[in-house]
Amino acid sequence: MSAQRETIVEELHARAVSLGFTAFGIAPANARPDLPQRLQSALQSGWHADMEWMEETRDRRQSPKALWPDVQSVIMVGVNYGPDENPLDRLTNTSLANVSVYAQMRDYHDFIKGRLKDLAGLLARRTGAEVKVFVDTAPVMEKPLAEAAGLGWQGKHTVLLSRDAGSWLFLGAIFTSADLPASTPEQEKCGTCTKCLDICPTNAFPAPFRLDARKCLAYYSVEHKGQIPIQFRKPMGNRVFGCDDCLAVCPWNKFASATRDAKLSARQAIRNAQLSDMLALNDARFRDFFAQTPVKRLGSARFLRNCLVAAGNSGDRHHLPAIERLFSHESPLVRGMAIWALRQLTDPGEAEARRAKSLATESDPEVRAEWSH
Repeated sequence: MSAQRETIVEELHARAVSLGFTAFGIAPANARPDLPQRLQSALQSGWHADMEWMEETRDRRQSPKALWPDVQSVIMVGVNYGPDENPLDRLTNTSLANVSVYAQMRDYHDFIKGRLKDLAGLLARRTGAEVKVFVDTAPVMEKPLAEAAGLGWQGKHTVLLSRDAGSWLFLGAIFTSADLPASTPEQEKCGTCTKCLDICPTNAFPAPFRLDARKCLAYYSVEHKGQIPIQFRKPMGNRVFGCDDCLAVCPWNKFASATRDAKLSARQAIRNAQLSDMLALNDARFRDFFAQTPVKRLGSARFLRNCLVAAGNSGDRHHLPAIERLFSHESPLVRGMAIWALRQLTDPGEAEARRAKSLATESDPEVRAEWSH
């Protein structure tokens, strides 16, 4: 039986490679008994900010068996999405609307799930076992399970690191009732390096291997539904969706190669998106421009909110006409941030004059408050 199981694993691994997965491993469902305590500690500390879904799914998230009692093994796979340039180089070009590497391309959920179903189907046919596939679509703690399956280790920035893909690895999981031979877990290899912690512009890491979303620019630009807190606007720079700083600075990236998966190639229009063009997008044009990418889920109002932060940080007065046009936007998120952007690019007297010309009244208290910051 052991030899038969090994043969099945070899066949699964070969199929995974042919499907485009660049990492493959297997972990027992009970490989990480430390997860419930770690999750509880993070939630009690409030590091999940206002992502209430993490609290709501805590019981199912804390272990694979809590999500599905019949699971015996977890197959973890990864796809390298490494960029062909250093994302940090783009932070100094204030004319760019800087989008995180993972969102410059087609949404990985769309096609990785199909590949996972193919792989899971092969397992089901060979063993008769039940299977379930997940790509960030259920309360699964993918990174610790990937570490247990030998795909890599969670770095001090909390992202999975791989000797082959550095910080750039999309993850997928197959839960199965089959009892499969486990891979050797990967050991943490960060050593004394703290580059990922040191580069964070908002000090979002309270300790190595711990991330506080309440200070994270990726959280505020992607997950947060309200206005960007005042203390995080300047640090956002030209980041309009996500933040790659802690990923990009990791020395392990020097061993990584750019992705060769055609479906993960960056869309040049998004990579080179000009801030002036993004400020001019209405809802329909936003949806068309970012079709089939993670950015589309953000919605045009929150995207414009982020672009206005970037405009205010740009020092470029050429953005003033676009900013003033957004004073009349239907969303208070946009109107309020337009006021902030205006005030960053003008002196108080000019700002008041432009306000009087463009905005007669404002009933929303949050928008009015922007004038008092």
